[in-house]
Amino acid sequence: MKNGYPNRTLLILAAIVATSAVVLVPAIRRRREAELQLATREHAATGAPKRATKPQIIRDESRIPAHATFSQFMRSHGINGVTIERIVEQVRSTYNLGEVRAAAEITLMKSAGGKLVGLRYQIDPERWLWIEREGRHFVAHIENVPVTIAVAGISGRVDDSLVQAVEDAGAHEQLAAKIASLFRWQIDFNTECKPGDTFKALIRKKLVDGHFVGYGRIMAAQYDNNGRLYQGILFHDSDGRTAYYTPSGEALQKAFLRSPLRFDARVTSRFSYHRFHPILHRYMPHLGIDFAAPVGSRVQAVASGRVVFAGWDGLAGRLVRLKHANGYETLYMHLSRILVHRGEAVRQGQIIALTGDTGLSTGPHLDFRIEHYGHFLNFFGMHLPPAHGVSAEERPEFVEVRQRLLSELASVPSAPGTERVALQQANPSGAF
Repeated sequence: MKNGYPNRTLLILAAIVATSAVVLVPAIRRRREAELQLATREHAATGAPKRATKPQIIRDESRIPAHATFSQFMRSHGINGVTIERIVEQVRSTYNLGEVRAAAEITLMKSAGGKLVGLRYQIDPERWLWIEREGRHFVAHIENVPVTIAVAGISGRVDDSLVQAVEDAGAHEQLAAKIASLFRWQIDFNTECKPGDTFKALIRKKLVDGHFVGYGRIMAAQYDNNGRLYQGILFHDSDGRTAYYTPSGEALQKAFLRSPLRFDARVTSRFSYHRFHPILHRYMPHLGIDFAAPVGSRVQAVASGRVVFAGWDGLAGRLVRLKHANGYETLYMHLSRILVHRGEAVRQGQIIALTGDTGLSTGPHLDFRIEHYGHFLNFFGMHLPPAHGVSAEERPEFVEVRQRLLSELASVPSAPGTERVALQQANPSGAF
C-alpha cells in the first residue's frame, strides 16, 4: 500500500467480482432450475411406460356367455352401469359393442384397486378390438391378426348330401355352401344332388398361426352331377369385376336362380294343368311348384327386381310378388313372415320372407310360381339365359387363367378325403 490508500487495481477487481456475482448467481440459479425441471420431465416420460407395465395390472380372461349382452357381461364382472354406457358410446364409431358374439374371447384389464383400465375383445379370428382408458374417456382401435393364405385342392363324392361329402373329405361345411352358391344357376341342390356325384375345388383357406379360420373364394371348381360335368373359373376383368365363367367364357350366373330355397327342400308338387287338389278334392291346375319346408325357412328372390305386392292374399296366405326385367314376375306363397315391403328393390339371392302354413295349405311349404307377361311357366322347364360372358378384349387373358386353373384342378387327386396345398402366400393383395 502507498500513502494509506488501497491499491486501485484491487478495488477495481473487487467491484467487478461483486457486480458479476449480482448478475451471474441468478442466471446460474435459473439454469440449475431449468436443468432440474428437464430432468424431472425426462424421468416422468421414461418412467411412465415402466409404471404401465408393472404387475399391478390384473388381467381377467374369459368368454362371452351364450345370450349375454356386452352390458350384462360387464356387470357380472363388477363394472358399473355408468362406465359401461361410457364405453359403449365412446367406442361406437370404431365398433358396435351390441354385436358381441357368444364364446368370443374377452380380457378385462384392471388396476390393483379394481378400476377398469382397458379390455381386449376378439371380433373374429382375424381381428381384435382394443379399448383403453384415457382419463374419463375410452379410446378404441382394431388390430388385424396376420393371416396366411393357402390355396388347397379338395375332392369328394356324394353318398348322402353335399354337406356330408365335404365333411367326409376333411373340409369344413362352409365349402358345401360355397360350391352350391357357385353352381346354383346350373343345379338345384335341393332336388338334383344325387348319390355318386363328385366334386373338386381349388379354394383359398385362411390360416392364423397355422390353424384354419375360414375360407375365401373358390378359384376353380367342378361338379359332376349324375354324369353331367359343370366347371367354374374365377376371373377378374380389367375393370375390377369378379365373376365365375365356364371354360368357354360363358358366365355361370343366370338371370334366375334354380330354386327359391337353398338346401333340403323336397318338391311335393310340380307344375301341372291337371292336379288333384288335396283339400278341395277335385282336379284343377297347379301352376307352381310346392317345396316342403319347416316354418321359418328362408326364402330367397330368384332374380333381382322390385316388390309389387307384399301382404295377405286370401287362399295364398301371406304372399310376395316380385317384378323382374323382360316381363317376368315371381310369386312366393303361404309365408309365415314377410321381410320386404311394396316398392322395395331386391337383389338376386336376397332373403325376402320365411316359409309358413298360411292360407289354403295342407302343411308348412312354399308355393313358388313364375309368370311371363301374365302367363304362368313351368320353372323347372325354363331355359335360364346367362349374364354377359368374357369380352373379346379380355379373351387372351381369360384363356391364360383358364389353362392354369384347370391344370391345377386336374392335378387334385380324385380320392375323397385328399387335400393338396397348391400355393401358399402371406397377406395377399386383392379380393380374397
